[in-house]
Amino acid sequence: QVQLRQSGGRLVQTGGSLGLSCAASGVIFSRYTMVWFRQAPGKEREFVAAISATGGRTSYADSVKGRFTVSRDNAKSTVALQMSSLKSEDTAEYYCAAANGAWIPTSISGYDYWGQGTQVTVSS
Repeated sequence: QVQLRQSGGRLVQTGGSLGLSCAASGVIFSRYTMVWFRQAPGKEREFVAAISATGGRTSYADSVKGRFTVSRDNAKSTVALQMSSLKSEDTAEYYCAAANGAWIPTSISGYDYWGQGTQVTVSS
């Protein structure tokens, strides 16, 4: 049974930092591109960051570039999203997703597995 189990979401103040984690089980984690998405109320799900299967390549949405860092530990089957200088517009439900053999699929159907989501609320 494949699971992506997320943790780390909470309420944080504007300008603060927060780390999210996504732990995989039941898969050969090192084969998967891992991608973070987020979805704010009333908005579409949007790409946040991605990291290649080996960790050698990353990509970020312009809105988070320079503030967020994605990393992975294939030995522990985990991917992390470290967020800093948080803004109110970062408030959203955050999801990790796994894609086997593709670099940031453009379609939701291109992702094999999804985490359950974790809420990040940034408030002053």
